[in-house]
Amino acid sequence: MTDTVSTTITTSPAAPIRPTLSRDDIIMRLSMGAIAIFLIFAIILPLYTMLSKSFENKAGDFIGLQNFAEYFSTPALFLSIFNSLEISIIATFIVLITAFIYGYALTRSCIPLKRFFRLVSLVPLLTPSLLGGISLVYWFGNQGVAKGLLMGEKIYGPIGITIGSSYWVFPHVLMIVITALSITDARLYEAAESLRTSKLKTFFTVTLPGCKYGLISAGFVAFTLIFTDFGVPKVIGGNYNMLATDIYKQVIGQQNFQMGAVVSVVLLIPAIIAFTVDRIVQRKQVALLSARAVPYTPKSDMMRDTVLFLFCLIVAIIILGMVGMAQYAALVKFWPYNLTLTLDNYNFDVMDGGGWDAYYNSIRMGLYTAFFGTIVIFFGAYLVEKGRGFGAGRTALHMIAIIPLAVPGMVLGLAYIFFFNNPANPFNFIYGTMAILVLASVTHFYTVSHLTAVTALKQMDPEFESVSQSLKTPFYKTFSRVTVPVCMPAIFDVSIYLFMNAMTTVSAVVFIYASDTTLASIAVLNMDDAGDIAPAAAMALMIAYTCLAARGIHAVITWQLHKKTQAWRAR
Repeated sequence: MTDTVSTTITTSPAAPIRPTLSRDDIIMRLSMGAIAIFLIFAIILPLYTMLSKSFENKAGDFIGLQNFAEYFSTPALFLSIFNSLEISIIATFIVLITAFIYGYALTRSCIPLKRFFRLVSLVPLLTPSLLGGISLVYWFGNQGVAKGLLMGEKIYGPIGITIGSSYWVFPHVLMIVITALSITDARLYEAAESLRTSKLKTFFTVTLPGCKYGLISAGFVAFTLIFTDFGVPKVIGGNYNMLATDIYKQVIGQQNFQMGAVVSVVLLIPAIIAFTVDRIVQRKQVALLSARAVPYTPKSDMMRDTVLFLFCLIVAIIILGMVGMAQYAALVKFWPYNLTLTLDNYNFDVMDGGGWDAYYNSIRMGLYTAFFGTIVIFFGAYLVEKGRGFGAGRTALHMIAIIPLAVPGMVLGLAYIFFFNNPANPFNFIYGTMAILVLASVTHFYTVSHLTAVTALKQMDPEFESVSQSLKTPFYKTFSRVTVPVCMPAIFDVSIYLFMNAMTTVSAVVFIYASDTTLASIAVLNMDDAGDIAPAAAMALMIAYTCLAARGIHAVITWQLHKKTQAWRAR
């Protein structure tokens, strides 16, 4: 009998097979890493350095919360918080109500001259916020032509800051309001009309609920812009302290960088809170239009249209009056004693501001910002939206790209001083050069440009990338031959946005320019400080005319692009 021997063979479980990364995936991840490093060095590390400085003394020793204790125990400094909050809240309500009525007239009425009113509303975008304050000086200052309208009150202080801030922020709020009011379903109004609902009740039950999220978002945008603005309170604020001007006084006036860092942290907190609440509110927004929605077409109403037309006309006159007064003052010899017209105020080379070189520096900086910023921002948005795999890395990159929206320009500029002026920093060599101005401008306006690019990329069918991957076409060929041509209008929108903001910004660059990189917006500030108000107005208007010309060129190029490369959009 033969014994049967059974043998048990134990095998170890097979190791999981990890998919190998393709060449495209490796290039994409390296590109995402490069842009993430750029953003970390441009925004994260400078903010961390500034936050660290707020806990140190002038010798660089850690002292905990002593700087904050000193700040809150100094009434003159602590009062600035309440001043900034008060002005921001009041001006936000004023501009929100004004922009809503103005936007309602443009979208829900049959008033004439809609295109004219829309163009006029964009005028403040072309100028630095300083211009509003300068114009108010000529209108209501000690020698202003209409100072009697204030009935003995002074324009220098909260009244001037409120008016100037409302003027400057108005187009920013109006664009959001118009977008919110443009999204509506006519069937809701038809239902209300068939139920014989009064127009007032329809307004409160249909119109307002339909645009409430847009109004909330516009309100937070207005509050943040006013709360963090430097230009208007610097020109027209007088002895009324605001947080943004306190930073300037601490850093430039007293060379107290540590206290400047403390004020920056205080300024940063409300801006972050407003930004966070706005993000939460936007997440609750649901789609208001379905596939069966009917576009809303306003019906003529003589009484309503007349009232709204007069309102828009008054607002347009105020906007044009602000710019017109600044232009007139820039052309007179010596206000208000010699009103002879002259071009002497445009002889910037004899003024204390940087001369015509400052103007040319601004154009150079704006072009550099538009060119390099558009490349980095659009490619980064492409990697976030169209990248394959590595979801965690793409999400992290998108979150970092959102951060600059919550950082005021003054805070960013001061953070750049602490970070890039450190001799131990390997990038110290860019401090005091045009490069740091371009970097600050790109970073400061990164988020809006990023979101614009992402929105454009979302409109493209993901099948483009799927087909190119199945055909083993490198992603960069799809990017250059398909994505870029299709998104070219959005790319030009990003570039003109960066250029115009780089031309008009003051707060982001006021701390980091050098004697040979003075910008036009800084020249306006310096000439105003030196008492050369008319030349300051002239330089501010040169910025406006340059932005207007750039906008015109952008419109022509966009029109040509739509004709040649976007014909597929039309049926």
